[in-house]
Amino acid sequence: MTTDTFTHLLQNLMQQVGISSFKALSRAAGVSERQILRLRQGKVAQMRVDILLKLSQVLQISLDELVVKFSKLAPDGVLNQDNQERKQHSVPSNTEQELLQKISELKNEYERSQLALQQQRETLLQEFQQQSLQHLESLLLQWPTAAHKAAENPQLAAIKIVPLVQKPLDKLLQQWGIEAIASVGDELPYDPQFHQSMEGNLQPGERVKVRYTGYRQGDRLLYRAKVSPV
Repeated sequence: MTTDTFTHLLQNLMQQVGISSFKALSRAAGVSERQILRLRQGKVAQMRVDILLKLSQVLQISLDELVVKFSKLAPDGVLNQDNQERKQHSVPSNTEQELLQKISELKNEYERSQLALQQQRETLLQEFQQQSLQHLESLLLQWPTAAHKAAENPQLAAIKIVPLVQKPLDKLLQQWGIEAIASVGDELPYDPQFHQSMEGNLQPGERVKVRYTGYRQGDRLLYRAKVSPV
């Protein structure tokens, strides 16, 4: 089959699902236009299974059907006499059988890799939660009791409760590489890159006071510190 034949075939499939252009197909399937060009050239064997699967889902046909339709089973769109007879009796040729077998193997491999990836994600999530719980252990165990005592005795000094929260929080932030931009109450020059004004327009270098702490993780800014004029 020629490139024009495959292109026309793809356009027909696109028309059936209301996709007007190859660029629109690229966006809908989440694949590059280069991959779509390979499909138009009949280079299915050079395409990854996940790419073909995305295209088959958007075009609303099975993966097997997509691969068979866009495979170069015969040169220049001409089938020999034996292949014509097989087509008439709906008996797949040896080439088609081999291709379908390959598709089945690739699908199974793809499904296995997806399952392994999902299991890996769950394992990493469990490890993350476990590590976080270890850092927050003292807070989880002591905070409910401290809160109960504070409710029973409103005169209880808050300064006695603060370490229960502060220590495990500081430990967790240190473990994740997160650091405060400035401490609450600090007075420093206003820097719009790291500070957010709470009152009016501030000029860079103007003296400000930190009202809410900001955070960054390495070179990445997480939250700007909220400040107000001194």
